[in-house]
Amino acid sequence: MSSEYAKQLGAKLRAIRTQQGLSLHGVEEKSQGRWKAVVVGSYERGDRAVTVQRLAELADFYGVPVQELLPGTTPGGAAEPPPKLVLDLERLAHVPVDKAGPLQRYAATIQSQRGDYNGKVLSIRQDDLRTLAVIYDQSPSVLTEQLISWGVLDADARRAVSHEEV
Repeated sequence: MSSEYAKQLGAKLRAIRTQQGLSLHGVEEKSQGRWKAVVVGSYERGDRAVTVQRLAELADFYGVPVQELLPGTTPGGAAEPPPKLVLDLERLAHVPVDKAGPLQRYAATIQSQRGDYNGKVLSIRQDDLRTLAVIYDQSPSVLTEQLISWGVLDADARRAVSHEEV
C-alpha cells in the first residue's frame, strides 16, 4: 500500500470516527478493547497498513460499508460532486407565499442553524432538496423544475438532480 493511499484511507477512517463523536480512546472503550487507540491512530495517520480483513471489521464496528472507507470513493460512488444547489433568496422573496411558504420557512431554518444571513443566496444539499420534495409532495426533479421556473434555482440544478437520480 502506497503511503499516499494509506494517508487517504486514514483520513477516511478519522472522518468516520469523528462524525460518530468518538475519540481514539472512545473507540477502544466502545469496542471493549478490541480496537486499541494506538492501533486505530496509526491506521488514521497512515503509519500502519491495515489488512482487508481488519478494514472490514473496522467498517462493521463503525456501521458503514467498507467502500465508504476506501480512498477515491465518495458516498454513493459518485465520481465527482454534483453541481451545488443555490437558492436565490432575493427572487424567493417575490414568489407568492402560498407557493413558496414551505421553502421560505425551510430556508429561514437553514439560515438560522448556520448563522448565515447574507440574504442573497443559500446553498442547500441534495438531502435538503429531497426533504423539500416530500414537503411539496413532488419528486426532486419535478420540484427542481418548479424552483427553476420561479427563478429561485439556476438551470444548472437540473444536472445535480439528474446526477442524483442516476
